This record gives sequence, structure tokens and C-alpha cells, in this order.
Amino acid sequence: MSDQMELLVHGTSNLITELDSRVCPEDMEGSTPFLGDTVMYPSEELGHGVQGLEVPLIPRPPVKPKPPRQSRLLRLHSLESMKVHRRTKVRSSQESSSEAVDTDSSCGSHYGDFSGSPLLGLKGRSAAASQKLLSRGSSSSSSSSGSLRECEISRSAGSMTEFWNSPPHLDSEPKESAIDKPVPSGRRKLPPVVHTKLLPPIAVNIESSALRTSNRIDLDYVDYIQAAGKVQSNQQNHFLSPSQGTEDSQSSISMTSSSSVMVPILSEDLRSRSYMDSNLLAGGSLLGASELHRYFPNKMMQVYIATWNTQGKKEFPDSLEDLLLPSDSQSIHDLYVIGTQEGIPDKREWEIRLQMILGPYFVLLCSASHGVLQLSVFIRRDLIWFCSEVEQASVTTRIISQVKTKGAVGISFTFFGTSFLFITSHFTSGPGKVFERTLDYTKTIESLGLPRIIPNTNKYRSNPNDVTSRFDNVFWFGDFNFRLDVKRAVIDELLDSNSQDNLCSILHYDELTRKLQEGSVFKGFKEAEICFPPTYKFDVGCDIYDSSSKKRTPSYTDRIIYKNRHKDDILVVKYGSCSSIKTSDHRPVYCFYQVKIRPGKDNIPLCAGQFDRDIYIEGIKRRFPRNASQCSSLNQKNSTICSVS
Repeated sequence: MSDQMELLVHGTSNLITELDSRVCPEDMEGSTPFLGDTVMYPSEELGHGVQGLEVPLIPRPPVKPKPPRQSRLLRLHSLESMKVHRRTKVRSSQESSSEAVDTDSSCGSHYGDFSGSPLLGLKGRSAAASQKLLSRGSSSSSSSSGSLRECEISRSAGSMTEFWNSPPHLDSEPKESAIDKPVPSGRRKLPPVVHTKLLPPIAVNIESSALRTSNRIDLDYVDYIQAAGKVQSNQQNHFLSPSQGTEDSQSSISMTSSSSVMVPILSEDLRSRSYMDSNLLAGGSLLGASELHRYFPNKMMQVYIATWNTQGKKEFPDSLEDLLLPSDSQSIHDLYVIGTQEGIPDKREWEIRLQMILGPYFVLLCSASHGVLQLSVFIRRDLIWFCSEVEQASVTTRIISQVKTKGAVGISFTFFGTSFLFITSHFTSGPGKVFERTLDYTKTIESLGLPRIIPNTNKYRSNPNDVTSRFDNVFWFGDFNFRLDVKRAVIDELLDSNSQDNLCSILHYDELTRKLQEGSVFKGFKEAEICFPPTYKFDVGCDIYDSSSKKRTPSYTDRIIYKNRHKDDILVVKYGSCSSIKTSDHRPVYCFYQVKIRPGKDNIPLCAGQFDRDIYIEGIKRRFPRNASQCSSLNQKNSTICSVS
């Protein structure tokens, strides 16, 4: 260390001595100065080596006064120090960016390396600086040279002390390269911010009752999630394994995301799918077993049937919820079929009312009418893709065909691989006219021309003279007008007791029950057990049977019967009547069924999602004012201070 300090002092003193010897006061006195110069140069240097050449004064534009300049050696030292300091700062920034842990910029990083010290910079450029000073001269005094020597020695000693006491650098590259090759400002990388400890928890309570209310889950949506969870347990074989799907299981677009109720479709299924020549058990078939198992794991479909003779009233009941959504039904059904006789004149308004009650979950698949007979079929909107084209037909049973008060209208389609036929009828009225009603039945099964385009699911068991033999499941409902063959007094006595045994006794007098047992009418059809009182004839607006002068006998004129091609394909859940709707002399009758569905082929014409869009939009629009009025009536409170109109 002492040897290096002596070498430094000796080199600096020799340099200053040589510079002092080159500068002569005589030369400085004979030189011709420039205007505004502060340093006098010899005349030989001004004439570029030509002696005796007089150079006139060269005027220069006025400049801003400059501060008093320092001595040349001191300016040289300051310039070299600034350059070394700038390069050392760049090198320290690079070192701090490469070390992610050390984020402190202090600790003497500017002079932590010997290569960045002022001593090495001065030593490397002493020769060039000496030549430059010798060419131009200097006017510095010996006193300033002595002070400069002391300053340089003290700074160099400080730099050497910091160098030997500084910790070794981790960079493998030599530090000289960092000085010679400065890093552009665009390539500099700042060290990453690393939290040394966990952030303190937020002490502010952000709970809000308004947020909880606005984000409250709808009850219908909760039921849908619960149903989707049950179906998802039966769909584990359809999901991709984690190795086949994406690695990000938390992503919203992940193929294996548990938050999605949609089953991912494998590309292999698309390659092997053949729509026209599909097998019943093919995994890629739209109407095949895999899709059927996806929507109906138990292969049972919920069907709702309702029939009502509205007596041609123009007035609608206050609410149809008791009819379509009875209290003894906990969940909605997959298919709603409503038939009316002597229907409301405004058919479109009737269908909008039904759509408004069923809500956005259902769409009007098809509707048909024949005079005053109307038939509407609503299906869940996510099941419409598995329906074939819908066909309809009608027949009149009057002698004059232009009179369409009595007759039948039918709608047929295929769902997956199961064919359905729905018929609503209005037979000849009047007591004792069993023969005429039998003729109406015969004409209906022979004249109803269905199906026309949809292929028969079992043509070998079909009868060309019986439309009901061409379908797997047939539901026939309406005002059949079969009466109780007994006097009014007997029925009144049995109804007064209001017991189930008496209802069974009433059915012994029922004309339709006898014909079904004999098999002379409605061959192959069945009816669920009747556990409700007769639905005809009431005084409008009350629960009193006919009090007019005719004193008609109460009867079960409104019926729902069914027929299935395969045994045990139809199961009865509930058979009842709606006693709360009293706008007609008939009470509506409804029945819940569970129907078994079989897979089908894709070679049938599909409905491709077609439904009555106008009815759907209008029905949904009417639900909003209705819900808004209900909410306002529940939440609005009268105030004696102010009122909002």
C-alpha cells in the first residue's frame, strides 16, 4: 500500500514540474490575445509555428459573462472525476439490477472497485492530458499545484482504502468492460420489489347489506344448480382427465372447470360422428344414448297435461298459476300440454298468458286450433333441439263440416327416439248419447292423418285405421261429455259425505268407466284413479252444482287418458282438478306423468329450435311489470311526511 502511494505522489509531482517548465512569462507577455480570451498563448502557437507573424484581433460576438475559471489541472481533475463517477454509477446500477436480493443503493457502491477509483482514471489518461496541456500552456501557480497534490493524494488514499475494505463483487465479468461499454438507458433493468414481510391486514369493514341484497342468488337459480349437481355426478365419464385438458384448472375457459355445467365435447366424437347412419348407442349421435343420458340419466321425462272447457268466456281468470303450477307439484315439468274446448276467442292472448306464467324456461313448440278447440305445447327451451318437426291435424265430428264446435285436434312429434301424440276432443253433449260419442271417437281415430313426414317408430305394430297405434305414447284429453247415469239426488247424497269411498261409488255410474272396461271405446287406453269430485256442472263463480231449472247431474265430463306401446312406459304421478278457477261451469283437470324416453337416430327431420318467438317475447315482457308491481306493493310504505307519485 505504501509503495503505491509513493508511486502516485512521485508521478504527480513530475507531471506538474514539467508543465511549469514549459510555460514562460516572457512568451505570455509578447502574445497577442483574442478578444474575450482569459488565457494568453505564445505567438509561435498563434501563427502555427511561423515566427514574426502578427495576427490581428478577431472580433467575436458578445457572450454571456463566464464565472472565473479554475486552474487547468483542477479542471482536468474535475472532468476526469465526473467521467469516472458516471461510469461507476452505471456499473453499480447494473450490479444492483443483477442482484435481486440487495436493494440498497448505499454502502459505498461508487468506490467499491479499484477500477472505478479516480486514481486509475488519472493514471490511464495522464499522458494525453500532459500533451494537451503542453500544447496550450498553463498559468497555474505553484501554490495551486501544491494544493492539488494534497487533494489528489487524499482522494486517492480514500479510494484505495474503500477498495480494500469493500466486499468482493459477484459479477464474473471484469469491471473494466463495464466502464468501456456503458449500458444504454433503454436496456437498464430496475431491481424487482420484494416484500420482506406480509402486508398488514385491512382494518376497515367493507360489509354492506346493499351488496348482499344485489348479489343474492335467485331461488330458481339455486334449484337449477342443485339439479345440475345431480346430473353432473352421472357425467364423470364425459369429462376430460387433467392430462387431456388444460393445466390451468382455475381458468374460466378450462376444459375441466367444475364451475361449468356444459360437458366438453371431444374432437374424436366429431370425427366419428355420422348423422345420417348413426347407431342408437352411438356416442356422437345427437339423439343417441349419450345425449339422452346427459339430460335424462334415469330416462324418465316429466309431462304435464291439462284440459279445460272455458265455456267461451272472454274474461280471463285472475291467475293461471294454480292450474299450471299447482301447490302439490314441487318442481316444473319438461313438457306442458294444455287443451281447451269452447276456448277463449282471443287465441293469441291465451297463449301469451300461458307463456307469462311458465316464464323464460319454456317456449311454445307448437299450437293448433280447430274452431273453438285449441291445443298448445310448451317445452323446456334446452330440450327443443331433440324434437323432430311438429305435425298437426284436425277433424270435425259434426254432420256439417263448417261447424267446428265438436271434433278433435292433434299434435305429434318425436322426442329422441320416442314418438308422442296429443289429442284434445269435444264430443257430442247431452245425457244418454253414448252411441253418438262412440261415433265421434271412431271418426277421430280414422280421420286424423298423422304422421305425415315423421317416420313411424314401429310400423309393424301400426294399424292404418287407428291413428293411436302409430305412436309410442298417446295422450287423449278433453270434454268427452260422458255422464253419470243416475239421478241427481243420488249424486248429491254421495257428495255430501265427502269421502273417498263415496267417490268410488260415484264412478260405478260413470259411462266412460264402463266403456273402458268393456273395450268398446278407447281401446288400449288407461286412466288414473280419480280422487276429485265431478268437474261439471257448476254455477259460475261458486262451488255449487247446477242450480238452474234443468238441475243437471254432476258428471266427470273432463278426462285425461293415456296409451303406451311399451309396458310401463308411462307412470301416473298425480291426477286432480283445479277448484280455484271458477270462471266457467267446468273445472280444469290436470295430470302429471313420468314417461320413459328411448334413444333415437339422427335421420329424422328436426325442428332445429323453431318456436313461436313473438309469443315468447310478449310473454316475457309482461312478467316484468307484474313483478315490479308486486315488489312495489310489498316495499312501498305510506309516509305522513312526503309522498312520491
